[in-house]
Amino acid sequence: MASSYRTFFTKDRIRSLLVALVLFGLAVIFQFYASAYSSRVPSNAVPDLILGALPVINLNAIIVEGALTAIAGSIALLLTKPKYLIFALKAAAIFIATRAVFVSVTHLGIYPGQAGPDPTGFFDGIYTGLGLEAGFFFSGHTGLTFLMALVFWDEKFWRYLYLGLSMLFGISVLFAHVHYSIDVLAAPYITYTIFKISQYFFKEDYALISG
Repeated sequence: MASSYRTFFTKDRIRSLLVALVLFGLAVIFQFYASAYSSRVPSNAVPDLILGALPVINLNAIIVEGALTAIAGSIALLLTKPKYLIFALKAAAIFIATRAVFVSVTHLGIYPGQAGPDPTGFFDGIYTGLGLEAGFFFSGHTGLTFLMALVFWDEKFWRYLYLGLSMLFGISVLFAHVHYSIDVLAAPYITYTIFKISQYFFKEDYALISG
């Protein structure tokens, strides 16, 4: 693994990786402040046709622990597949920053009966501490896993795994009423646009994957 890393990461690629890490770090900081701002703005719940027809089910094990596991697993996967790492970080940075903008300008209140994270739970504390529960539009659970499916599209196993996770998370956040239906339904469309924008601006990084 060490020798393959030395072979893969030329000086130009190291510079590109550093840029990716900076962009990702700035996006995370932006998300933190956007989430903090959104939480202070007065908001009201709105009716939702789909949520109104669904029972409320506590699915924190999937929404919280599942999300943290998916994040940790994705990091480990990218570290073992360095040709995907740079592009994935840059695409994720655009995703996080875009969602932070949407969260800042869209102020919906919590849907009645939401089965949200337990404030006394250990993993729930990590989840909320990272700001993963903040904001509604659009669903990060659904979108980020769909983005990973697009990144790994040429590898069938990972493509279908991430597509499955995206659907699982989308269904779970709806049954738990922690997202409005529009948050979940819009996520794949916005995410695909983010992916295409990333392909356009980071052609050389994407070429490492497709080349």
